[in-house]
Amino acid sequence: MPAKKLKEFLDSRDIKYISIQHSAAHTAQEIAESAHVSGRDFAKTIIVKIEHMMAMVVLPANRKLVLSDLREMLETDHVKLATEEEFQSMFPDCEVGAMPPFGNLYNLPVYVASSLAEEKEIAFNAGTCTEVIKMAYADFEDLVHPTEIDFVTT
Repeated sequence: MPAKKLKEFLDSRDIKYISIQHSAAHTAQEIAESAHVSGRDFAKTIIVKIEHMMAMVVLPANRKLVLSDLREMLETDHVKLATEEEFQSMFPDCEVGAMPPFGNLYNLPVYVASSLAEEKEIAFNAGTCTEVIKMAYADFEDLVHPTEIDFVTT
């Protein structure tokens, strides 16, 4: 079960969460709808390459990343979307595109949109295209220690 690593991590820290099973969906917005979660509360994980390092960018499902603005915020011209081939092996327990926003489990830094940090709860893929985890944002922040950035999104 792809979500096992994440669930074991949450359970070992006595984190309260809800697991939501849903029919297969592949875009963040489709998954949010299928799991009956608002797009602004559903955290989609995007893998980017900053310089030569992989990182997670976490945005609300109803927003798109503006790479030029991310480059400006990180003060580097070397930010691009990572290809599936570049990151797939980093997430052996996850389906492609269903990585949870827990970079700490995969040795990746995490940049999270400040708009998500304002939410009481967030939901996100649990490593599969058929399961979502919903939990308190405060718990997510305590576990992951993401860098909060006021992403410009569309």
